[in-house]
Amino acid sequence: MRALTPAEVLFDGEAPPTVLPACDHYAGSEKLMLKSLALQQDLGPVFDITLDCEDGAQVGREAEHAELVASLLGSGHDCFGRVGVRIHDFNHAHWRDDVRLILRAAKRAPAYITLPKIRSVPDAAEMCAYIEATRRELGIAQPVPVQLLVETHGALARAFDLAALPGVEALSFGLMDFVSAHDGAIPDTAMRSPGQFDHPLVRRAKLEIAAACHAHGKVPSHNVSTEVRDMSVVANDASRARNEFGYTRMWSIHPAQVPVIVAAFAPREDEIVTAAEILLAAQSAHWGPTRHHDTLHDRASYRYYWSVLRRARSTGRTIPAEAAPLFATNGSTQESAS
Repeated sequence: MRALTPAEVLFDGEAPPTVLPACDHYAGSEKLMLKSLALQQDLGPVFDITLDCEDGAQVGREAEHAELVASLLGSGHDCFGRVGVRIHDFNHAHWRDDVRLILRAAKRAPAYITLPKIRSVPDAAEMCAYIEATRRELGIAQPVPVQLLVETHGALARAFDLAALPGVEALSFGLMDFVSAHDGAIPDTAMRSPGQFDHPLVRRAKLEIAAACHAHGKVPSHNVSTEVRDMSVVANDASRARNEFGYTRMWSIHPAQVPVIVAAFAPREDEIVTAAEILLAAQSAHWGPTRHHDTLHDRASYRYYWSVLRRARSTGRTIPAEAAPLFATNGSTQESAS
């Protein structure tokens, strides 16, 4: 009898929670886009690149910018299919044109489309529906996942409903706009560390977003670190986001931040080894209870250790060779990181 894998037995027939690369790097100009794509070729698909049509496009040249973005998707610069786009917000006249121009002209659909400044569930649902209808109309085979940027009072109030929307794979926290939306009631120190982790209103927002995502199997994506010189600050920000607030992904705005963020979100080597040992023993026991050293384990803890191995793969860490078959599906193909 074929040995069953974690994905087949630990989630009661449902799909395992989404796993995305730990870093989401933003680039707005052609120069920075090409530089980011070159970095991705060097480091591999351990981070995503978001080509920015919102802040990146000059006023009046939105269509030209969208066409530039489309020309890079599926090009020789896009080696791994892990390049997404951010379009204009719901109240901007060009957001539908962004979607249509990019999906029509790109050689490969974006890995995801990020929707900024979400204010309500109906707005987000309408944008998701338009993206889905457009990709069907254009004959794109697979749905294009959507990521929502939570940076308004309305979006935060409905974070759980937003995370539940079909087609949504991640919620991202927009710290700067969120603080600004309080009209000075939150000091500017909350836009950087340590204030961004200590101010009660900001802490509440971060925790609400993370809780909403985990409740619906989606990915919580943490805001940027504004520090671009001292990478120890970035590393600390990423570690706090991951370990204290439950985020599994974080934005980057500078190439030097990318490897630091990926490293901070990756499990340690000893964690990977322990996870592999526990899961291999569980598989041998046909997923019944087991004992690892002096600790008992069952399916609840197996799900945790499976998340460790999935996170290790998404961050480019080496999985013990004997654990590789745990990722097999139907005995042959490999489960994707997402």
